[in-house]
Amino acid sequence: MEKIPMTAAGYAALEAELRHRQSVERPRIIQQITEARGHGDLSENAEYHAAKETQSLNEGRIAELEDKISRAEVIDVSKLSGDTITFGATVTLVDEDTDEKKVWQIVGETEADAKAGRISITSPLARALIGKKKGASVEVMTPKGAKAYEVLKVEWR
Repeated sequence: MEKIPMTAAGYAALEAELRHRQSVERPRIIQQITEARGHGDLSENAEYHAAKETQSLNEGRIAELEDKISRAEVIDVSKLSGDTITFGATVTLVDEDTDEKKVWQIVGETEADAKAGRISITSPLARALIGKKKGASVEVMTPKGAKAYEVLKVEWR
């Protein structure tokens, strides 16, 4: 069984979603199914079929969350240090073509969110950065072609 690396915040978010789906969504969906059953013939009852479909999706997500939580390897980023980029590092990069600065934290797949500045450990950029130090240049293949970055800062937050 392969472990899934994640930060403590990512683990907490998965647990919160699981609790919500089990204690809020599941009872709400069961109530919808009960109400729809009361509307008569189930073979032509669109509300009933929609509620059953919602129940199926919710139960599938619950199973997925339980699996990820059971395989989670929580890494406490606050206890990490050093100048070499590894999982959990917050890296400041500058695009060598446009001089645009970007800050990325390398996190697990389940908690990646590019808009929030968190990239997956399996992303091409993160894979290129792993093992590098401040001042290093990295080249990454993107959908728009090759991009070159310089590592300005490595932090642990």
